[in-house]
Amino acid sequence: MKKITILIVDDDPRLLEMIRMILENRGYQVIEATNGEEAITMTKVMEPDLILLDVMMPVMDGFTACKRIRDYSSCPIIMLTAKGEDYDQVAGLENGADDYIIKPFTPMVLAARIEAVLRRVGQEKKSSKDENNLVFGEVIIDIKGRSLILQGNRTDLKRKEYDLLVYLATNHGISLSRGQILEKVWGYDYLGSESTVDTHVNRLRKQLGSHGDYLQTVHGYGYRFEVNYEE
Repeated sequence: MKKITILIVDDDPRLLEMIRMILENRGYQVIEATNGEEAITMTKVMEPDLILLDVMMPVMDGFTACKRIRDYSSCPIIMLTAKGEDYDQVAGLENGADDYIIKPFTPMVLAARIEAVLRRVGQEKKSSKDENNLVFGEVIIDIKGRSLILQGNRTDLKRKEYDLLVYLATNHGISLSRGQILEKVWGYDYLGSESTVDTHVNRLRKQLGSHGDYLQTVHGYGYRFEVNYEE
């Protein structure tokens, strides 16, 4: 079986060595870069399965590199951010990152976050879409019927609940800010607060029952539709 290849991008040689050892001990193949420009080149040439991308680097920072990589690649990207820097975390997500890890981190946390992102990418490939439905295992969104089918039981949703669920589901695996959600679901001229999004997400979680954790909270940012089943 082909090993999963992970590109580590960081200008700190000690951190590169530490991460490489952690990942190789878990069976991953590791390649390295020390700045954003190298990351862009290596992503094109090596086509890694996942990228660990530091924010603060010489030549080209992680934000810029992430944005440019997204121009030609959907490879999952996890940003490595400074502890307590909420701006770094939000900026990374806005530039196309799939997740972030706050430094310093433990080997267990690093491995868990990588596995979660890789699992999500694999599940997205298994998810199916046809003209009438969005299907995520036992969760089916009936597009024409504007309803939710859960384990064979149909539930009619209120208009905004349905619109919100479809918007999140069609962008599954992508972190969306509350502002983005408000603009797309409620319209750019909506005058209410962002708490409206929180209220509707909580209602949808109840409708989804045991699958309510598909609607993941991205702390300080918004929400992400993330399928957590394994097949």
